[in-house]
Amino acid sequence: MFQVDQKFPHFSLETYDPKKDEVVRISLDDFAKKEWVILFFYPADFTFVCPTELLDLHKKYDEFKKLKAEIISVSTDTVYTHKAWIETEQLLTRLSYPMAADHNGKLSKLLGIYDEEKGMAQRAVFAIDKEGILRFSEIVSDSIGRNASEILRKLKALDFVEKNPGLVCPASWEEGTKTISPSIKKAGKVYKELK
Repeated sequence: MFQVDQKFPHFSLETYDPKKDEVVRISLDDFAKKEWVILFFYPADFTFVCPTELLDLHKKYDEFKKLKAEIISVSTDTVYTHKAWIETEQLLTRLSYPMAADHNGKLSKLLGIYDEEKGMAQRAVFAIDKEGILRFSEIVSDSIGRNASEILRKLKALDFVEKNPGLVCPASWEEGTKTISPSIKKAGKVYKELK
């Protein structure tokens, strides 16, 4: 089983690129040493919560790109279904990040997020750094949508601590707010650090 701060399993997926209107194959190796990867799993195309989530991510896409991160949405649909959905669902007409097809559920099963009964992936997100290390993951109930701003906030925090070794980000940390430099002398006195 994979864990945070360990190597993420290798993957290779057929992907629909809505910007180029092309089908391409991508793998984790394509992003090595260059970009963060945000793998954003959702249950299915032509559903109800899913297009709202993909739109929310699209609205923040430029901010993710500034952090050198690529969003890849993933479901167990085919690339052809992805294309048809974008052409049908008006919320998705300007979608600009790749949509991967885990049609056989192989990656979803490997990650432990495949719902055998429904034959679909659960709502899960994985942030993988440039070295292929999983830095955060989250799985939520199918009935609730996720917040792209919160995923972006976590990515900003991860980027900050990567660039500032020895510092940690407290709860609800936002860019520009106080961080903590851990020390035994500060244990039990964190409130002083955050004044």
